[in-house]
Amino acid sequence: MYMNKYDVVVIGGGNAGCEAALAPARMGLKTLLITQSVDLIANMPCNPAIGGIAKGQIVREVDALGGEMGWITDMAGIQFKMLNKSRGPAVWSPRAQCDKKLYSTFMQNSIISQKNLDLLQATATQLIIENGKVAGVKTNLDETIYAQAVIVTTGTFLNGKIFVGKTVFNGGRFSEASSTDLSESLKKDCGLEISRFTTCTPPRVNGSTVDYSKMTPQPGDNPPIPFSHFTNTKVWQQTKKQVPCFLVYSNETTHKIIQDNIKESSLYNGLANAHGPRYCPSIEDKIVRFPQRTRHQLFLEPESLSTQEIYINGLFTGLGEKVQQEILHSIEGLENVKIIRYGYAIEYDYIPPTQTKHTLETKNIENLYLAGQINGTTGYEEAAGQGIVAGINAALKILQRDPLILHRQESYIGILIDDLVTKNVDEPYRMFTSRAEYRLSIRNDNADLRLMELGHHIGLISDAMYKKFTLYRQTLVDLYEGTGAPLPTDEELSPWSIEKVNEELEITKKYEGYIHIQEQSAKKLAKYENKQIPKDFDYDSISTLSAETKEKLKKVLPLTLGQANRIPGIKPSDILFLNIAIEKAKQLTK
Repeated sequence: MYMNKYDVVVIGGGNAGCEAALAPARMGLKTLLITQSVDLIANMPCNPAIGGIAKGQIVREVDALGGEMGWITDMAGIQFKMLNKSRGPAVWSPRAQCDKKLYSTFMQNSIISQKNLDLLQATATQLIIENGKVAGVKTNLDETIYAQAVIVTTGTFLNGKIFVGKTVFNGGRFSEASSTDLSESLKKDCGLEISRFTTCTPPRVNGSTVDYSKMTPQPGDNPPIPFSHFTNTKVWQQTKKQVPCFLVYSNETTHKIIQDNIKESSLYNGLANAHGPRYCPSIEDKIVRFPQRTRHQLFLEPESLSTQEIYINGLFTGLGEKVQQEILHSIEGLENVKIIRYGYAIEYDYIPPTQTKHTLETKNIENLYLAGQINGTTGYEEAAGQGIVAGINAALKILQRDPLILHRQESYIGILIDDLVTKNVDEPYRMFTSRAEYRLSIRNDNADLRLMELGHHIGLISDAMYKKFTLYRQTLVDLYEGTGAPLPTDEELSPWSIEKVNEELEITKKYEGYIHIQEQSAKKLAKYENKQIPKDFDYDSISTLSAETKEKLKKVLPLTLGQANRIPGIKPSDILFLNIAIEKAKQLTK
């Protein structure tokens, strides 16, 4: 039975919440995960896939830090592809189609079997705040659960409202209740500003009613490449079975149906007014924004090996059920298809992320952390990356250890968090390789070399696995430097291998010249990037800064001049004046 006092309480059982709960539990702290449905942990309510462009890099980073997503994906994956293979290794990105039922089951088992971690099915309704600090959570069962730290990972559940055409009802996901009381608590008890976003899902159809002979098969890679550094690649490749996805296209008839019924869409009839994701648009947005296009790609992706349910990737919509049927029946191979679940739009609350620190702790309330879509992001991978950072930092603070702040030059997770807390968001944030200034150095293949040392130091990578990793790393150095040291066997290196060593060595040599140039450029910027701004610095004292600039600096409270320089609207001259003021302040304190 669960207790009523914990070190860390996590609200929400999606990918952010699972990583946020597992991390402190594995670091030895008593942790509680509260979720509205134990059966729907890590449910994958949208696309049943993990990874993709830049997202795959995040998953490998979560794995290198000691997170769960990569291993679960390897176990539940039913198709694996390395994207961007026509380009250089710096932008290769792994992606896996998953059996969503297996994914949820494996993650649920990880949560339930984890030492120091309890699981409670309930709805968090209020945060307990005492003297500017979070002290616990109240639930819909009139329970009060006390905690030293609370992490909120509520996804789309805060004041969630669902739209199917002109039909509107409350829900965090289809057939799941939204959370209104917690949203009010974040606003009233915590003093946090709240905004709203919209996103869409596509219809799911009965695969037995699809004519696949009219479509183009999309097989997985052979051999597949796993996500987790801890998966024994050779053994895994021998047993992993893959299934194909299928490619089909919309057509002019499809587009006319959408155009004729555009006012039926909740996204165009004024019902759903919040901003949606520009990089994952609805089919309505595609038709309106790109009228010159006569067709758009649609991918039919299996949701599970144990069901005929098929996800239509690319057909995200807020149109009504009858129009969705017409659209599908206009597409080759789907003429007789039957819908199992209608697509829908959902509007939900999020917390503009400039209200949080790089640790993902809120600036208003001490020991309250936010992770996932509540910070204005989209995607399972972005959520997991934030979840593990929030979980680690909540634990480190309780343990009175230095916080974990990942930097832009060392990880995609660092870029993600820095973008959120520095630049804010005006649409759901999605990670891309183009956001990474140092993408030659922070590739998917070297996530372990970048972050596993840190994962071990934190306490999430075991000594036994770390020993294997250090042998792999040393073997890389020996071969690169040509020391002539005897090579270990694959058994000694496992789950790494000599083949992996040689692959990494080849990529390193390919990029070393470019990386050297990149490092020289980074050194020139380092004087500003790493120059600390005092926590209590008085921006109002700088007469040469405009009122608008002061307002932006006081809202973000940048830690360094480098972060200040990335705030939208901050000019180079502002950084110069700020640097001078910091130096003057230092002289006065001597």
